[in-house]
Amino acid sequence: MIKIRFAQPDDVQKIIEIEKKCFSSEEAASPASIERRVSRYPNHFWLLFDCDDDGAEKTLLSFINGLVTDQKDLCDEMYENDMLHDEGGDWQMIFGVATAPSAQHRGFASLVMNKVVADACRDGRKGIVLTCKEKLRSFYEQFGFKSEGVSNSTHGGAVWLQMRLTFTADSGI
Repeated sequence: MIKIRFAQPDDVQKIIEIEKKCFSSEEAASPASIERRVSRYPNHFWLLFDCDDDGAEKTLLSFINGLVTDQKDLCDEMYENDMLHDEGGDWQMIFGVATAPSAQHRGFASLVMNKVVADACRDGRKGIVLTCKEKLRSFYEQFGFKSEGVSNSTHGGAVWLQMRLTFTADSGI
């Protein structure tokens, strides 16, 4: 049994552990950054847990996090400056999609992404923006994200594609 919920302060250490396993040291959010994000905008940290039959949480398996802003493009400053979050903003930015290595390739990230998309749409956002490496482009395209080419982001010293999912009346999203 699984459950998706928003982050709470007690989740910070579990999030940090998965973050360190999924991203290079240059790309991973610092523990202090994760703690600030969870404190400032916990409702933009979606966590997927494995639960026992009674619904008690056992293990954090996957999560997605980001902030909301009126800025149309994701920029590197957003990763560290939690004050750029604007709960009434138009765009849900995604900083990271992470799944514990032992739980990868089992559809957990897709389940969380579907929840993020549904919540952002329900909350009246214009859409969702993220950056990814070329090898993950097709994963995001299955949710309707479109590549806008190489991002201006140099986060972690990597080359990133900016991907955007725009909610429109005719898209059904």
